[in-house]
Amino acid sequence: MKHGFQIGIESAIAALPEAPAEQYKIVYRHGTFEAGLYAPRGVDDQMPHTRDEAYVVVKGSGHFVCGDSRKAFSAGELLFVPAGMTHRFERFSNDLTVWVIFYGPQGGEHVEEGA
Repeated sequence: MKHGFQIGIESAIAALPEAPAEQYKIVYRHGTFEAGLYAPRGVDDQMPHTRDEAYVVVKGSGHFVCGDSRKAFSAGELLFVPAGMTHRFERFSNDLTVWVIFYGPQGGEHVEEGA
């Protein structure tokens, strides 16, 4: 039987591992969709991912590097990263907390230019 899923931010935060270096927790998977919570502390040293990824900033602010672009961000913003692209959070506040959504095939969605 198919059913929906719902989780609040406080429940997701409570599910994060306690070790500061491991501040990522997957909270739901369905097909190619994977949702998690990421709360880096100190430094964000993630590597490019094999699928497209979206972040929704719940708390915090800083700068987001995506490829050759570096832009300021704050709570409430949506950030997108195509599969395989170098990205990271820099100079971010100590409370940075983001929803992370991975989806689609390995290598990312293939969209015609201009679409």
